[in-house]
Amino acid sequence: MAQTIGKNVRTSTLLRRLFKAPDLDNFIECHANAMDVPQFPAYLKELCHEAGLVPEQIIKKAAIDRTYGHQLFNGTRKPSRDKVIQLAFGFNLNVEDTQKLLKLAQKSALYPKIKRDAIILYSLSNHKDILETQSVLQALSQTLLGGEEKNG
Repeated sequence: MAQTIGKNVRTSTLLRRLFKAPDLDNFIECHANAMDVPQFPAYLKELCHEAGLVPEQIIKKAAIDRTYGHQLFNGTRKPSRDKVIQLAFGFNLNVEDTQKLLKLAQKSALYPKIKRDAIILYSLSNHKDILETQSVLQALSQTLLGGEEKNG
């Protein structure tokens, strides 16, 4: 029987082990704990706990409708990419943690070669709030965060 590996294995280490594994089933069995990615709503609650805040505070800082925000936290709604980014602003996340949040929500990462994403990345790295970010997006004729939901 193979030894089970703990949860705190770096992604790069896990990938290296996967490529060297002689047997996929054995690899998956041994690394099951490390491959247990938290569900998005559970991760949001964990972030709230770490920040010492309640969802209501994050939702307000993220400029998300209260009801919709609570649906994101309890898992009854799946967030758009913009809503995930808005939540990142609500939590005051840095760029790295925002990219992680996007990945957990199964949304594409922010990409600096896209003008709108570059503005958002700059705002996150310079600790701007969502209102300042929206202002810059508007001034540079970019779609505001949350703007895609109005069309769909």
